[in-house]
Amino acid sequence: MKIDGYCDERFISVKQAFEKNFKLGLEVGASFAVSLNGELVVDIWGGFSDSAKTKIWEKDSIVNVFSTTKIMTALCIHLLIDRGLIDVDAPVAKYWPEFAQAGKENVLIKHLMSHSAGLPGFDEKIPIEALYDWDRITGLLASQKPWWKSGTKIGYHMITFGYLLGELVRRVTRKSLGEFFRDEIAVPFNIDFHIGLSESYDSRVASIITPEEVFSKWLIILAKLIFKKAVKVYYNPNLENTDFNDRGWRSAEIPASNGHGNARSIAQVGSILACGGMFDKKMILKLSTVEKAIEPQISGRDVVMMYAPAKFGLGFGLLNDDLLLGPRSFYWSGAGGSLCIMDLEKKLSIGYAMNKMYMKGKDPRTGKLIKAVWDSINSE
Repeated sequence: MKIDGYCDERFISVKQAFEKNFKLGLEVGASFAVSLNGELVVDIWGGFSDSAKTKIWEKDSIVNVFSTTKIMTALCIHLLIDRGLIDVDAPVAKYWPEFAQAGKENVLIKHLMSHSAGLPGFDEKIPIEALYDWDRITGLLASQKPWWKSGTKIGYHMITFGYLLGELVRRVTRKSLGEFFRDEIAVPFNIDFHIGLSESYDSRVASIITPEEVFSKWLIILAKLIFKKAVKVYYNPNLENTDFNDRGWRSAEIPASNGHGNARSIAQVGSILACGGMFDKKMILKLSTVEKAIEPQISGRDVVMMYAPAKFGLGFGLLNDDLLLGPRSFYWSGAGGSLCIMDLEKKLSIGYAMNKMYMKGKDPRTGKLIKAVWDSINSE
């Protein structure tokens, strides 16, 4: 398998680990990138963009990266915080008055950003197509009662995170979150990442390759018996049989789940945060804003993610032993494997995007890649 792109000789073990994943049959098409001190030191890709392996994964191939999109969504909120347009300690209803319904008048913006607001799913049964109707979804969330007292529990807001924060962006800027990200980040800094993908990009979008069973049968049975909140989140709407290559899914703005990009663009966005708000010699955020973003807001067992241990800052995960995170590291990842890791101390960001989803627990691909990056950094 030919691996294309650039790899600094200090990170040759990263390229070797990436290539080995293909040799082991773990990948169909993928990209991996590392930015250090604001410079791309690894920007590699390989494989195919389709399951039939007829279309080569190119330098500019992009793919749906699912929840890694939450990094971009959180960045948009931090831009508004940095400009004094949003107060993270203020009630959501200050900016979105309708949100105060059903006892939510004291839900704070920081609760939305730390997955502790109590709105991880929908009470009303909805079809997948409802996610393409912004007003319908935000209306449901505005009228819904929280599943727990906000700020007291962690429950991963898998889909709702993007609508809740995206509506804040819309109320403050009069732009959708996808438009705001495009105008403030993607276009000015030539970052190839999209939330709400125009049909004009379809020719370079890699097809998502899903396993026959997104969730293993034993996990579904266990969840239905014990983890009822997880079932309400994962199966309303039922994403298991969703065609993530459908034009409706691609074009909608689902800012928690359907951003399209590649490892390079993920690492570039991550670099803004990892470098304390600097990118391309421009100050996008104050360092103090980034510092506050990674202050722990809540920790404990996630009632949606089957009581897995979790710790959140403002929009970012702070706890994951598998990723070998340092004391100043933060991250988020997407269903099937994509991820973004940032380290403020080392000014390091890592991006990974692929089209073959892995849904059986710990991903055998990323662990090797991340270890190779950290080993390369620490050997300098």
